[in-house]
Amino acid sequence: MSDTPSPLSRSFTEELWGGIASIFEAILAHPFIRGLTDGTLPEEAFRFYVIQDALYLRDYARALALAAAKAPQEQAIAMFCHHAAGAIEVERQLHESFFRDFGLTEQQVRATPVAPTNLAYTSYLLRVAYAEPFHELVGAVLPCYWIYQEVGTRLATRGSPNPLYRRWIETYGGEEFGRVVREVLQLTDRIAEALTPAQRAAAARHFVTTSRYEWMFWEMGWRMERWPV
Repeated sequence: MSDTPSPLSRSFTEELWGGIASIFEAILAHPFIRGLTDGTLPEEAFRFYVIQDALYLRDYARALALAAAKAPQEQAIAMFCHHAAGAIEVERQLHESFFRDFGLTEQQVRATPVAPTNLAYTSYLLRVAYAEPFHELVGAVLPCYWIYQEVGTRLATRGSPNPLYRRWIETYGGEEFGRVVREVLQLTDRIAEALTPAQRAAAARHFVTTSRYEWMFWEMGWRMERWPV
């Protein structure tokens, strides 16, 4: 008898990650990500990315707050409320340190136009947040947590000659952020136990879509994407 586990024995989050294996490999191979560790990423591109990420976080925090409002259990309500605040407070502190390095004011950041990919990603998140049930919203917000943690963990073993990039890597590859992500993964597996196959499939579709948007976000930063007209 084979000791290989049946696919049915995999957790829901393992199934989700298996469904984006090629997307994640494309992310790791992207020149923006490679440039963080070998120091070849132009600082102008990193500056563009950091500003857009700060603008993204405003709407991501709204999506997390709506997840809290839709959550059926108190533990999930408290968790997503805490994470929504963290998206504004903790990560904003990191961005503000970069803003000082780049000589940017908060007013300059807020006056920056939202790039097309950024607007598309956040618009998708907020549509799911307002229109779809809780389990689908969890599927949509999960890649931003999980992919960043996985990228940070992989890059942390390589480091970076650039102190700005090293600070970014250490934030997302650190244990504190890892604990946050594990908390969300555990919740995802718990709620999946009560889902029908159709409901699981719906959550997985959102997970794949926003994972693709994660690749597109780094591509946006690499190209310093502007509106074409």
